[in-house]
Amino acid sequence: MSNKSLTALIVGVVAAIVLWNSFYIVSQTERAVLLRFGRIVEPDVKPGLHMKIPYVNSVRKFDARLLTLDTTTSRFLTLEKKALMVDSYAKWRVDDAERFYTATSGMKQIADERLARRLEAALRDQFGKRTLHESVSGQRDELMAQVTTSLNRAAQQELGIEVVDVRVKGIDLPREVNRSVFERMSSEREREAREHRAKGKELAEGIRADADRQRRVLLAEAFREAEELRGDGDAQAAAIYAAAYGQDQEFYAFHRSLQAYRESFSSKEDVLVLDPKSDFFRYLEKSN
Repeated sequence: MSNKSLTALIVGVVAAIVLWNSFYIVSQTERAVLLRFGRIVEPDVKPGLHMKIPYVNSVRKFDARLLTLDTTTSRFLTLEKKALMVDSYAKWRVDDAERFYTATSGMKQIADERLARRLEAALRDQFGKRTLHESVSGQRDELMAQVTTSLNRAAQQELGIEVVDVRVKGIDLPREVNRSVFERMSSEREREAREHRAKGKELAEGIRADADRQRRVLLAEAFREAEELRGDGDAQAAAIYAAAYGQDQEFYAFHRSLQAYRESFSSKEDVLVLDPKSDFFRYLEKSN
């Protein structure tokens, strides 16, 4: 190969390299800034094919998609100084490419670290304004909305990023508090159980006393009715006896004496000693 051919080959290779480095592409999922000797000359390069001066200009690209910041579990105090362990995350994306590059050198790790500090401060402020109940249930949505608003305002000004949403994945009590809360809840449940048992016993005694009272009333009424019926029966029997006695008084007296003797001999071994002149023998003598 001659010198001219070698020179032409070298020039061609250099030209190809220069030409290759003169173009760059920004995709739809990216944001980019164009630099000249490290200084920004085009702050927000649009998606598409672009040209640059090799070795003079450089391009820094950033992910323009929605990104997630997962924070570590942090400890916060509520309005009544109750400790909470909070696990949260934030959704964010690059909004101002120039400001983002200036603040973070285009590094997501730096952006996450600075955003995490801002998020922790915002959560600490909001939890400190609310009670435990409000933080856990009553005002949780409102708390998240206010944290998102305040964090987004600060992040746009400082980092050039938009905070789309902030969410709390979990709220728990510290481990040392969980035991005391569990013991207190157990004591409360035991106290409630004792109260329910006492109320049940009192109710049962009331029902039992009422049943006894009703039983006594029913027995008294039944006894009264039985006495009335017995009295009516005795009266009717007396009337019958009186009518029979009036018809034949002597026979009635004899019949009554026979009844008396029959009732006296309740056992076969009983012995009755009578005077021959008694009424019993007198009736027998008359019958003969």
